[in-house]
Amino acid sequence: MAKYERRLSGDFDEISLKIENEILSASSTATLEDETHFRSTDSRCAVKVFEKYSAFGGNRVSLTVTIFEDKDTITVSGITSGGSQAVFWKVNTLGEETFLGLFQKIVDSL
Repeated sequence: MAKYERRLSGDFDEISLKIENEILSASSTATLEDETHFRSTDSRCAVKVFEKYSAFGGNRVSLTVTIFEDKDTITVSGITSGGSQAVFWKVNTLGEETFLGLFQKIVDSL
């Protein structure tokens, strides 16, 4: 499992849509599996789960993206999982690292 987090400023909806569109357009096998949204008086949160096929590992890997807005600050987090074929420990995490690298590139361009 790998993780990348960053604080941003900007429009919550624009950031959420850009992340989604960029992930889906980067790979023909990428899918948005599901998402959920929460809102309170001062906060908003979106959680999106993406999945794609990893040719390196010959399996699918997932990326969970959380976008949290509290007043003027937006925090984004991406956590990858999957991609290993071992039974008792993780080996060949290249698919996870590649998926997280894509997320990091998208977030760093915001």
